[in-house]
Amino acid sequence: MINPNTTKPILTNPIVDHLLTRRSVSAAQLGEPGPTPEQLTQILTAAARVPDHKKLAPWRFILFRGEARAAFGEELARIFEAQQDDATPARIDFERNRFLRAPLVIAVISRVVENAAAPAWEQELSAGAACLNLLHAASALGFGAQWITEWCAFDAEVAKVLGLAANERVAGFVYIGTATVKPEERDRPQLGDIVTDFPG
Repeated sequence: MINPNTTKPILTNPIVDHLLTRRSVSAAQLGEPGPTPEQLTQILTAAARVPDHKKLAPWRFILFRGEARAAFGEELARIFEAQQDDATPARIDFERNRFLRAPLVIAVISRVVENAAAPAWEQELSAGAACLNLLHAASALGFGAQWITEWCAFDAEVAKVLGLAANERVAGFVYIGTATVKPEERDRPQLGDIVTDFPG
């Protein structure tokens, strides 16, 4: 087991410090400004620098910024209203404004490529790693960010609007902006509850 009482001093490191303190910020608590074009390039470059067995790049990114967020919101409102008989005007309006909660939303699209040496699960995990790197890069640049899915990540009609191929699915929507409030820390699992030595 990991010994939490070790007397060996822990060296500080800015990267580890970041990993130990990163905290998601709710999409509803993100505002302007969003990343500059140069910062966005850094964020996307970091997102693409993840483990990728066989160099398949089993992910791609769709950016929602500016007026495109409202345009996509109109599609979400249309689809939601058509599918939900009991949809209220307030809920339809929420869907219309869903992507306006942050200056930038990045859809991470997982795309599984047929490759015997790289199982689909590995490729999907790589897409998840890309989502996490988006969070880390945005946070490191001083922005707040949240990785979420919600119903629109799993809806077939939304997938058509996004132009997804048969081998593609949404791994998540990453909202990025400036935090309007400081997020509170939340409980984390104790290492003793999640770590064991083999054999147990």
